Amino acid sequence: MSHDREALWNTGHDESVEVNQRALIDKVLARYSGEFTVFRELLQNSDDARSSAVEIRFETERYVRRDRNGGDESQALPDLKTTPVAQWTFRNNGIIFRDEDWSRLRKIAEGNPDEEKIGAFGVGFYSLFSVTENPFVSSGGRGMQFYWKDNKDQLHVRRGDLPSKGNPDPWTTFEMTLREPSPIPPAFDLMRFLASSITFMVHLNDVSVYFDHFRIGHLTKSTGSPQTLDIPKGLKKSSSLSIMHIQNIQSHQIKIEAEVMRAVYTVATEKRPVLQASEPRKPQSGFFSSLIASFTTPSTPRRPVSPPVPQLPPRAMTELHQTSVALTVFTAEVNIKVDKKLSAELLRSTKKNPPQHLSYNLIYTGKSEYDLSIAAEKDQPECAGGIFQGLRADLDGSGHATGQTMGIGGHMASRFIPTVERESIDLVELLYVGGFLSRVAYDLELAAVNDLWEAAAKSRGNTGFRPEPELEDWLCQRFLHTLKFFTFRVSTPSSEVSRLLEKAFYGCSTNPLKLLSSAGVRSASDIKEPDPTFSQFLKNLPVLPEVVAREGALVVRSLQSQGLISPITFHDVLSELRQHPLDEEELVACLKWWSNLPFSNSAIDMDKMRVELLNAAVLCPSSGDGKVLPLSAVQYFINARGVGVHIPLDGPLPTSLAPLDVTRHFTPPQLVSFGWKELTVIDWLQYIGKPQTMTENLAYDFTKSVEWSERVLTILSRTWLTLSHEAHNSVKALFSGKICIPTTRGLQTPEGSYFPTVKIFSDLPIVNISGVPIKGSMEKMLLFIGVRKHVDLQLVFDRMIKTGDWTVPDLIGYLVSVKDDLSAEEISRLSATNAFTKGGDGDAGTKRTRHQACNLYEPVDVFRQLKLPVLDWGEKPKWKSTSEEAKLLFRLDTIIRLCTSPDTTVRTIAFKYLCDNISAKYPDYKPDNFANVAFIPAENEDGFHLGTVREVFGNPQWKLLGFSVVQTDNQKDAVSKLGVQEHPPASMLLSLLEKTPPQNETMARQWFEILSERVTSFHPAQLNSLSKIPIVPSKGSGSQPVRWLAPSRCYLGKPTGGEFHSKLFIFVDFGINANRFLSACGSKNEPSVEEVAEILLADPRRFYDTAGGFENFLTELRNLAVNRRLLSATTVNKMRTSPVLLGIRRQKSNNTSTNSTQESTEDGWEFQHNLLKARDIVIADDTNAYQLFGDSIFTAPQEDLLESFYAWLGCKHLSAVVREECKVSREIPNTKTAAETRALVLERLPLFLHEHTHARTKVSFSWLSKPDNFKVKVFGKLTIVKTLDSDSIRSTRTQDASAAAKRIGQGAIELWLSSSGQVDMYEVATSLCRLLFETVKVNDALLFMTILSTDLKALRRRGYNVDKILKQQQHEKQMAEEAKNRYLGSDSVSVETPSPQFPTHSDTAPVRTRPPARRPEIPGGWETGSGSPALPAPREPQQQVLKEAEVSTDEVTQGTNPLSSTLQNLTRKLVGMAPQNLSQEITRAVQSQRSREATPQTNIRANVDMAIRACRPEQEKLLRNRQKMEIIKESLDEGYCDVSGQVGELDHLGTVGDIKVFVTKDVLEPATFMTRKLEVLARFIHVVTPLSKVYGLPITALHIFCDSAGGLIAFNRNGSLFLNLRYFEAWHDEDVKRGDLSRARTSWFFTLAHEIAHNLVEPHNSEHEFYFSAICETHVVALSKLLDSPTSQ
Repeated sequence: MSHDREALWNTGHDESVEVNQRALIDKVLARYSGEFTVFRELLQNSDDARSSAVEIRFETERYVRRDRNGGDESQALPDLKTTPVAQWTFRNNGIIFRDEDWSRLRKIAEGNPDEEKIGAFGVGFYSLFSVTENPFVSSGGRGMQFYWKDNKDQLHVRRGDLPSKGNPDPWTTFEMTLREPSPIPPAFDLMRFLASSITFMVHLNDVSVYFDHFRIGHLTKSTGSPQTLDIPKGLKKSSSLSIMHIQNIQSHQIKIEAEVMRAVYTVATEKRPVLQASEPRKPQSGFFSSLIASFTTPSTPRRPVSPPVPQLPPRAMTELHQTSVALTVFTAEVNIKVDKKLSAELLRSTKKNPPQHLSYNLIYTGKSEYDLSIAAEKDQPECAGGIFQGLRADLDGSGHATGQTMGIGGHMASRFIPTVERESIDLVELLYVGGFLSRVAYDLELAAVNDLWEAAAKSRGNTGFRPEPELEDWLCQRFLHTLKFFTFRVSTPSSEVSRLLEKAFYGCSTNPLKLLSSAGVRSASDIKEPDPTFSQFLKNLPVLPEVVAREGALVVRSLQSQGLISPITFHDVLSELRQHPLDEEELVACLKWWSNLPFSNSAIDMDKMRVELLNAAVLCPSSGDGKVLPLSAVQYFINARGVGVHIPLDGPLPTSLAPLDVTRHFTPPQLVSFGWKELTVIDWLQYIGKPQTMTENLAYDFTKSVEWSERVLTILSRTWLTLSHEAHNSVKALFSGKICIPTTRGLQTPEGSYFPTVKIFSDLPIVNISGVPIKGSMEKMLLFIGVRKHVDLQLVFDRMIKTGDWTVPDLIGYLVSVKDDLSAEEISRLSATNAFTKGGDGDAGTKRTRHQACNLYEPVDVFRQLKLPVLDWGEKPKWKSTSEEAKLLFRLDTIIRLCTSPDTTVRTIAFKYLCDNISAKYPDYKPDNFANVAFIPAENEDGFHLGTVREVFGNPQWKLLGFSVVQTDNQKDAVSKLGVQEHPPASMLLSLLEKTPPQNETMARQWFEILSERVTSFHPAQLNSLSKIPIVPSKGSGSQPVRWLAPSRCYLGKPTGGEFHSKLFIFVDFGINANRFLSACGSKNEPSVEEVAEILLADPRRFYDTAGGFENFLTELRNLAVNRRLLSATTVNKMRTSPVLLGIRRQKSNNTSTNSTQESTEDGWEFQHNLLKARDIVIADDTNAYQLFGDSIFTAPQEDLLESFYAWLGCKHLSAVVREECKVSREIPNTKTAAETRALVLERLPLFLHEHTHARTKVSFSWLSKPDNFKVKVFGKLTIVKTLDSDSIRSTRTQDASAAAKRIGQGAIELWLSSSGQVDMYEVATSLCRLLFETVKVNDALLFMTILSTDLKALRRRGYNVDKILKQQQHEKQMAEEAKNRYLGSDSVSVETPSPQFPTHSDTAPVRTRPPARRPEIPGGWETGSGSPALPAPREPQQQVLKEAEVSTDEVTQGTNPLSSTLQNLTRKLVGMAPQNLSQEITRAVQSQRSREATPQTNIRANVDMAIRACRPEQEKLLRNRQKMEIIKESLDEGYCDVSGQVGELDHLGTVGDIKVFVTKDVLEPATFMTRKLEVLARFIHVVTPLSKVYGLPITALHIFCDSAGGLIAFNRNGSLFLNLRYFEAWHDEDVKRGDLSRARTSWFFTLAHEIAHNLVEPHNSEHEFYFSAICETHVVALSKLLDSPTSQ
């Protein structure tokens, strides 16, 4: 290459590079954007030229001509919005052009090499070409005209001296004749732009804007003298890369005055809304960041539509309005140090060296200036805002209205990079200066606020003083203004600007940010978020002022997000409470805060926090004695809403009592949550009863002060009824022995005081409490603590005997008056006291003998005549048997003892007397008092005897069980009057059965029939105990003719398993009633699957022998297989490791063998059976391997059910233990046999797949059809080597083969053929089936072989619809391609659901799903390689897509049925199956489609009618679901509404109306079920009967069943529909009771539709859902009418 280059240099010729200057300028201008670009560049250049004034003129064509020709200037002001102008003129009075300036002007992109200048007529000048074709420049009497030569693409200039006009013109002028006349730019926006621009100009301070000769706007700027500021300590003056170094900071005031015509305001656009940018932050590309403020020029935004211009008089339009604004400008003087590499890069791109220093300006609007400016806007003639709105801080937006906002309320500017280049250079370092300058301004403003705050505090002589409210509010507003100003919002269009400024703002200082708090200026980390809850008691905690939080919500959120302020924490509360005691009001607020906290968070130790809070808080009362009370010392509180209201607050109170002024604001539960206890009357009483309390003030000693004692007793009486028995005892113990009861004889002990009713002796101390009657609660209280209501009997006896004044009637009269107060001990002592005299005993004046009452009889003539000792009653008062005195004496009689007399006559008369007079004379009789006295006449199997009340029973049938019963003549009286029980208690029956079970079956029948009537008296625990006790007699053997079994170990009725079950299990039958008792005790009708498995595990060989051979044994294994879900995990684990499975091994026939475990076949094989463990048996899923190794292995019986069961228990498949290797000779390429065989397989495979439905294919036909995925190779010889490698056997077999199939991993399928003979299609079919299907059956290979080896005509004759199947296959392939193309053509997939299928969600639009990330290639599906999308992600569990019935998009997008959500939800509830993966749904939908047209409605309706006609009544009485269970070949993991494994056997109990009722075996008390549930059944039938008419179903096709557990709502059994009563009762019965039938009928309407659909389709697949929806649609109108009927309301 270098040789060629040298040759070209030696022989070639030079040519100049041509530049299309017009295109070049257009490309330069393309880098400019935004409004007023031309004026911005000219203003910048003017300031560089040290101009002090600038004029901008917009001139109409008429004005230009008049200016050239001269004329009158008195015309009216043109319309600023519509009048077109022909020329723009820009003039400045700066330095006139020098020769080098004229030279640079005509050189594109050269600019001013002075690094202190931004532009000075470089590239920026060419922005004029955006509005004009031929700009004209004049300066210092010379001019330059730009023009396009020959109107082509080359730009030329003509330069020369201008005609002299006398005095030299000081103005430099730029005239721009517009390409086309157009209205002037928006005048109001232009004035705003100029106001912002003039702010940062160094020399420019006067700008005028003219429209023709009218000056429509005039801006002047005046600048104050600068002041050097002290940079706060802790600020880092150098940027991160040390390019920028801040030397000093100055501030100065500027004032800008504006004089603007009113017409300008009328064309103002509306105020721009605040825009919140959402541009994501981009990663940094260098050490510079994105652009700021005046350093960028964004694209021109769309201006809002201007409001209508009001029609004003011409004079009003020219009125001038004056306004001004005062601003503070902070200026940072920055030294710049750039390394050589960067300096060279900047020189290359900007044509100048980087500056050595620069000035960085920040405009800050103080609070006062801001308010004045806002107020001035209200005086503007229009509502569009002021001229300075774009300059003044916009505290509610995102910065100034510049092209690039800063994100703060201020404006920034600096001269650093020329115009065009600064749009592509990051300025991270420069933005650091902006953040630094912002932080300085913020800190200085906060320092000023702090000085004012502290000065106010100092004037009060208190450093912690908060200023007057007016001053504090003003300071808060000033701080809020500053905070809003320096809050960084998202800047636009580049969000990096505000992010980097914010980063510099917070990162440039090592000091924490200062904020104003309620306690003055503090570090942000010391200030908390305002919370009114805490403000009432944490008054010294620095928090953000409420006005700041309220008016600066956005600012506060920003501070929170940065972690500058945080919420008040529990630690803050504790810290403040430890430093500042609380008064009552503050403590109430504190405790209310704690009470309102959520206590549900288990991760927080609330008890520990409560203790810390109480340890920290201290109460300093504002009134009273002023004693400080730590809350940790508080133990009690007074409940002012309860008994605490009675506690006197003026008396002694515990020092640990919380003040009532605090506790009255809380409920007792809240106070208890603090760990405090309610001060009860007992607590108060115990406190005032302490010696220390009583000695402190004798006035409050209830043993010394009668007044205090009376007050205490009165308080106790008021609360006595509310106190517990334990509290009563405490009061009694406190008063016992203390002199505290006021009496007529002074203070006495309770035991020595008497009630006023005791008037037997005049000298007794009677209770006397001033003003309080001794009755009610006072009486009960005094009686309980020991005050006596009667005189001690011994005292009475002593005084009666000594004085002789009392007679027996006097004594008995007194005893009657106090009988209710006599204790049992006193009554017993009275019974044993010789206190009564006998009538007629002794003469007057002689000492008479006294007797016990039990030895005397009534003073009546009958006893006197019998010469019996009678009571000495005298003549007055007359004796009455019904008097209270007589009742008292009768109560003391010994009638019960007479009933136990050995004299039969006395015993009989006494018992009759007792029964006849028990209510009149013995009302206090209680059976428990005589429980140990045998006085009841009874009988049992041994004869007559006396028994106790608890040993004898009233019902004579208990005599059969050995119990004593009341003699027949006395049964009625004994039961009704004496308290004899009718039946023995359940515990006694349980004890009887446990000790003495029935001895024979006859006795057992009698016993169990009697006990069946008492089943309800047994508790579940007792029934459970009975189930384990051997109480059931059965026939024994040998020396034990009878053996007893527990009810749980025997079974009722006849065995359903014939003689086999009768050999393994014990069956008994004692009759219906007796069996009911055993059923309650745990007996079952037949063994459960679990029990059969346990018997099998206990002795497998005995089980096998008892079964009578392998056939019966297999029957039992099938039973276990069908019901394997009912087996417990423990049993299953045992079965997996025990020899309980029957293994079969074939071997050559041996005629001499007579082994019973062998059977012979016609082809000479014998089959040996043996019981083995699961690991020793294999499942023969490979026919060829079985033929080779069948004599070496034991295999499972070749039945689908048993093979599945064996696999479930852990048996391996034969294919898993046989390893196959193919050995081939040389390959014969490109043979005709290979091509023909491949074509044959692909031709016939769709026919085979159409018939094959029981197993899932590993690959799809479309995948297999591709040349690279299915290959056929031919070899000279093919040998198959198969090796059996099991746990104990290793064997190898070798055979020649004609075909074999191989696949390595997920690669292509290869079919290898042998050329040595004819291809055996059976071997082809067998080898391919192993690779095509997950599971392979023997018939699969046979079917495939038949289809491969039979020509198509023969297949047609045999019934195969060959043409239809092949066309369908072609159609499905075409649809798959279309679907693939749809995926390839869009980023999302729209899945359409057919109209009969209601969508799960309520959205009516088709569901759209975005394809997921790329996954590994799935053979048989769409390739996920380059250009192909991945399979769609699975749907949500409730979504169903791509159903079999297909309709147009229009039908799908129409409004869905309002019941759609109910349809789908109920479907999921009924089915309970997991949703299929979406990719499976798509494949299944494509495979199941028959036509691209929608199914005709007539066909659908015909199928619906057929489904309804298929419903029928159930004829059987007992539904044995295990027997009715069919072997279901599941397809694609589909589930069925099959009751096996979900509901037990169903017994037919009866019929209600025309509907049969069934229950499962686990329902308790089935005999009473119909009676108990009759009302519920009636309501259920009332709900479903109208629904049967809606569907046109015979009512007999509906059946009701009830189970005790499970999730089955309904099921379809061969056309009979079963509905679960339990779900109706749980979901709808309460609504139906209230008369609301609509919900119930709606729910069961869909349930019936679901089950009716099973008459057409058994599995829960898309076809079932289609017909379910179709049935609902067909009958939903009738349902609507039913729901609208009055019966449903």
